[in-house]
Amino acid sequence: MAIIERACKQVSRGVFFSTVIIIASFLPVFLLTGQEGKLFHPLAYTKSFILIVDAFLVITLAPVLISFFMKGRFRPESANPVNRFLERMYEPVIRACIKWRKTTIGINIIALLISIPLLLSLGREFMPALDEGSILFMPVTLPDISNAEVKRLLQVQDKIIKSVPEVDNVLGKAGRANTATDNSPISMIETIILLKPKSEWRPRLSKNNIINELNSKLQIPGTTNGWTQPIINRINMLSTGIRTDVGVKVYGQNLDSINVFAQQIRTALIGIPGVKDLYVEPITGGKYLDIKIKRDEIARYGLSIDDVNSIVESALGGIKLTTTIEGRQRFSVNARFGQDYRNNLQAIKRLQVPTMKFGPVPLEAVADISISEGPPMINSENALLRGTVLFNVRDRDLGGTVQEAQNKLDNMITKLPKGYFLEWSGQYENLIRSEKTLKLILPVVLLIIFICMYMAFHSAREAFFSLISIPFALIGGALMVYFWGVNLSVAVAVGFIALFGLAVETGIVMVIYLNDAMQQLVAKKGNSRETITSKDLRESVIAGAAKRLRPKLMTVSVSLFALIPILWSSGVGSDVMKPIVLPMVGGVLTSATHILLVTPLIFLMTKEYELRKFGKIDVLDVKH
Repeated sequence: MAIIERACKQVSRGVFFSTVIIIASFLPVFLLTGQEGKLFHPLAYTKSFILIVDAFLVITLAPVLISFFMKGRFRPESANPVNRFLERMYEPVIRACIKWRKTTIGINIIALLISIPLLLSLGREFMPALDEGSILFMPVTLPDISNAEVKRLLQVQDKIIKSVPEVDNVLGKAGRANTATDNSPISMIETIILLKPKSEWRPRLSKNNIINELNSKLQIPGTTNGWTQPIINRINMLSTGIRTDVGVKVYGQNLDSINVFAQQIRTALIGIPGVKDLYVEPITGGKYLDIKIKRDEIARYGLSIDDVNSIVESALGGIKLTTTIEGRQRFSVNARFGQDYRNNLQAIKRLQVPTMKFGPVPLEAVADISISEGPPMINSENALLRGTVLFNVRDRDLGGTVQEAQNKLDNMITKLPKGYFLEWSGQYENLIRSEKTLKLILPVVLLIIFICMYMAFHSAREAFFSLISIPFALIGGALMVYFWGVNLSVAVAVGFIALFGLAVETGIVMVIYLNDAMQQLVAKKGNSRETITSKDLRESVIAGAAKRLRPKLMTVSVSLFALIPILWSSGVGSDVMKPIVLPMVGGVLTSATHILLVTPLIFLMTKEYELRKFGKIDVLDVKH
């Protein structure tokens, strides 16, 4: 029981504070807002609550369970064949690292210096694209398209889309639904394309290949194609008012001027790699029927303005006659002229206006009738008129594409008139917000981790040694993300945040056992330069590192065994999970290598320096 008590005291403080550190490392995730916050808060809460309970059990239940189950005849660790094999492999390596200490440290620093440019060269995006399993095709036509023409166009597009073998079902909608929240004009088409299971696709075909094939088949004059997915499209429209990945909002005082600037921006963005489905939201070009009453003519015919307006209303707009009741439902009954009497300008001019003395006269006799242009739909935001240049990003990262587009626009549009300005929106707006949050809170988290380690060791130096494992965990994470071809995103940032906590936890376990080895050395030979030699220090550090190799490898293996299967996962959701797991898998491997090979070396060099300068070594003996 005394041995169990002493062993639990030895590791419980380190394990407890390493758990606290992992919880603290998730603080940036809790401070994320918007879409990223809603997505990752459940992950952070779940892990944090599990670890809080775990930290409590480490110092309460675990020692009790050990006292129940640790009975009978104990065997030394050398009796375990796996442990024997690991020690036989590890000991020569750690001795070589200690012998070639400058080379070992130099290789680690070079690897770290190489990984930083690799990480900075990666593209940036807000969130990895989640494959929803379906496609949303959003072509936009000219704003003056008629109902009959858009219906014909819709049918033609649906037939072309259905001709692709991978398409299961297709359903198109033009205009807006019967709801006040959907203000889509008749010129905007939404077509949902449901795909067959991937097992029924043609060999070596991806979803992007299907989109490219459909896009090439649907090059219809007068329409601009747009490709997205149903869920992310609704999220974009609700959160930013932009239905594509990126939008350049042009604010101003005059619709014509806004349209001119929007067209200039579109021209500048053509040809930039990654910019797809480029389109200017039309704010001019709508067709209006103007009927201006001739006041002198209606006076001659004995008519009033209301007489003419009532004819126009009943003929073109429809006039309510009555209401029909069917059970609990009420339907208004409207009447208006037939389609043949109002489907062209000449037919409208020939509409008959009854008079008291002269009989029916054509409408053109008492009104000037013409077609004029105007805005198809007026958009405003923050009490300002707004135009938008929309585009999606494919085959390139979001951050790099927008950065190149911004540089090009900055060179082209040096100065806008007073009252006019540009604003970038869409997914890029979310990317900038999340990056600011992470940059603000990460230094605070590192400070909290350092304070927790100081409380664990009561030594700033030991806390610092454990903290330097974090940059070396970055090496594997950066390499894994780079060679897997993943862009930097909030998901990757969450993976690195989780990795830093794991790296510190493994480092704390190593420092605990190295200090235990120093305590045993001092107890055996005393704490003096005359009694302790450099060879004694070296052998004690090797013993502290090698004899407790199994718990360190177990800490790493548990993480790897849980995470690696996610790399081979597929289906909906794996697109977001893989970027989280990639830095953790690669980082755990390199941080474990650093902790097993470099941490003992740095610890040994520190103790040799203390022995030379102070004549004794500083033995960490934390009171529990």
